[in-house]
Amino acid sequence: RLESARGAIFLANIDDDLKACKKTGSDVDLALCNDAADEVTNGADDLLDLARLRTMPWADAPDGTTGTVVSDAPAGLVRLFKSDGQGGFTVLRDTDTLSTAELRAGVELAIEGTDILRDDTKWDGYVNLTFTVKDAAQASVEGASPDVVRLRLAPVLTHHHLQKAETVFVASITGDSGSTAMRSDLKKAATKAGLANPVVELKSSQVYNDQWTQDYFEPGYMTMPVAGGGHHLVRVAYRSANVFSPKNTKSPLRTAGKVVFNTLRGKDVAAVQQFTAQRTSSESNMDSLNSFGNTETIPPYTLGDKSYPLGRVFRGSVKSFYPDKTFSRMMESQRVQPPVYVDTSWLLVGHVDETVSFIKADTPRGWALVVNDAALAKKMLEEQMDKGNGETQLFVGRKWYDYDSNEEVDAAITIKDVLLDKDVMAKSAESVAEVDNQLDILIKETGVTEDEIIRLPYLHESASGYSLAYQPGTVNGIYLSDTVFGAPKPHGPVVDGIDIFEQQMRDAFAKVGITVEFIEDWDLYHRLSGEVHCGTNTYRTVPDTEKWWESGY
Repeated sequence: RLESARGAIFLANIDDDLKACKKTGSDVDLALCNDAADEVTNGADDLLDLARLRTMPWADAPDGTTGTVVSDAPAGLVRLFKSDGQGGFTVLRDTDTLSTAELRAGVELAIEGTDILRDDTKWDGYVNLTFTVKDAAQASVEGASPDVVRLRLAPVLTHHHLQKAETVFVASITGDSGSTAMRSDLKKAATKAGLANPVVELKSSQVYNDQWTQDYFEPGYMTMPVAGGGHHLVRVAYRSANVFSPKNTKSPLRTAGKVVFNTLRGKDVAAVQQFTAQRTSSESNMDSLNSFGNTETIPPYTLGDKSYPLGRVFRGSVKSFYPDKTFSRMMESQRVQPPVYVDTSWLLVGHVDETVSFIKADTPRGWALVVNDAALAKKMLEEQMDKGNGETQLFVGRKWYDYDSNEEVDAAITIKDVLLDKDVMAKSAESVAEVDNQLDILIKETGVTEDEIIRLPYLHESASGYSLAYQPGTVNGIYLSDTVFGAPKPHGPVVDGIDIFEQQMRDAFAKVGITVEFIEDWDLYHRLSGEVHCGTNTYRTVPDTEKWWESGY
């Protein structure tokens, strides 16, 4: 008999346990290196990434009896190893045989996937291993029919906000005061949140002066069961499918994404890239959707008879405006986090994190939905007008950058003038309708009720015909712990010593037990069309109690 040692699950062994892979090179070449790129086991740590099987000892195996173990997976996607009995493993091919002595003693085997699942229409990730024995004449042995074990390649999952933040990443842009301000406030917020690890600053040289840390990589993970009931975890750093240099056949991708190879890849951390280099002109105009501000995860929930214990991938994508199709196919192929898609085509940047987030809360689902509400922002400003505060200013001490003159200009503006700005009022009204459309889908898919929705006020303005947050978009923050959320500092009007937009958010989050820490992101992020979430990224802890193989997907 052939038995799987601890559950019929195996991993794509594509990390770099010995840190042998080069950190520089072309996009194409960097992606070729990982522990499954060769036919050897790469040290003791690498052996932990392999799932174990064994043939049961057959002490009475007749002389001359041999065995084979054959995989039905597509060629090159699965590799078997055989123990040498001394702690080492050698590759076992379909054509190799197990000797009589090995059959009598029993043989320990190990299996690895050579890649993650990319397209489940070509392979669904399941593999049947067939163990067959033959006598000396290569005839079937009486009473020893072939034994089949079915295994599944572990899917790659993305993190949701109910998982505890472990490590926060942010770009450190050399000589930029806006970067300094952001990082300083972020560190203070992370300290208040009690993060186990300090904030990791990615150097300018590592990310090629690209401050949008959320956008060029997405932390994920894959797990398989181990002895004792826990799991073995390998993190997976997805590289964004942003094609910045389509004519460069070797390195067409956004350069900052190389951070998954030059910094993140290593022991129990894999790096994955998937993209379509040749795109239509219209698809090229959709490239922002490939940034990972447009990839979030709805936390776990149950609705009716449908349960989503691992949550669901959440992205902006519609028929006419969509991310890279091969990357979407790859994410959908993981199956365990069925995606929810909404329309973000109306937004300049086109990301779901501009208008939606999720936080832990005492609700039937265990979480609350946080959404942008421009109508509430307008109402708050109108109330201040009615109180005689129309001359009170927003954005005091802040500056916009005028690209026509290449100069900074004062951003301060009165409540009265904001309400008189026809463009801001029109785009804000449009954003209300568009966010409502997103919300309708989320309500239908999750069952979330109005009591489970937290609305955050900020207005929109037009930008190249699209919509963009005029005020700092406070939804676009970082959830640091169950009780701490880091939000962009709104620079709203100060009335009686209090920023009314800060206070509204503090009060709203206090109802679910969360403290808001405001982070200065104006110069390097807000006025360049992004916010705190766009500029940060997070590794989160995966509890041993999470067992995707029991999810039913």
